Amino acid sequence: MPARGDHEARRAEVSEAVWRVLAAQGFGGLTMRAVAAELGASTGLLTHYFRSKRELVRYAHEVAEQRTSARARQAPAAPGLAALRAALCDVLPLTPEMVAMSRVWISFWDAALGDAELGESQRARYQRWRDRLCGQVLAARGLGEIPGAADPEDIAATAASFTHGLVVQALFDPDRFPPERQLALLDGFLDSIRPGRAGSPAVGRAPGG
Repeated sequence: MPARGDHEARRAEVSEAVWRVLAAQGFGGLTMRAVAAELGASTGLLTHYFRSKRELVRYAHEVAEQRTSARARQAPAAPGLAALRAALCDVLPLTPEMVAMSRVWISFWDAALGDAELGESQRARYQRWRDRLCGQVLAARGLGEIPGAADPEDIAATAASFTHGLVVQALFDPDRFPPERQLALLDGFLDSIRPGRAGSPAVGRAPGG
């Protein structure tokens, strides 16, 4: 039986191979054979780690979560809308690393839709994301950067939806949605929710405003 250090080192190699397969082929292309080929090993070796495709997919989900949590994030220049902008920029495919990460997560949607446990994990993940955005929206409202009567949860959900829609378009049409255009569109969206702007929630406008 291999020493624990050897086992952990091999598991790290497997993690890297799983990630490379995910980034190149998505969850749909994630198979024992594909990971073994990426490792330059036999599929028999992988049975020491995964007894089935289901276990492999769950492990791949863990790897994607770890990669997402460990990635470098933008430091906001200030609280409020600046912090919200930084959080949304962290999701956009502005770099090769984020293109790969976005491809992985979008490919995971199909697997999650067909698996109740994975679907619940994805639902909770998005709820946590919206909760974080909601905290930044509340700070922006306190600073007067968005209408005072605006619903923070609605704005957070709208921001999340806008950003993910932009992610999908940028992945499928990168020439039409390069990083600079993604940022310009994001800034336009954030500007639209400021008080008195055409796109800002009407409930937040002061009487006579």
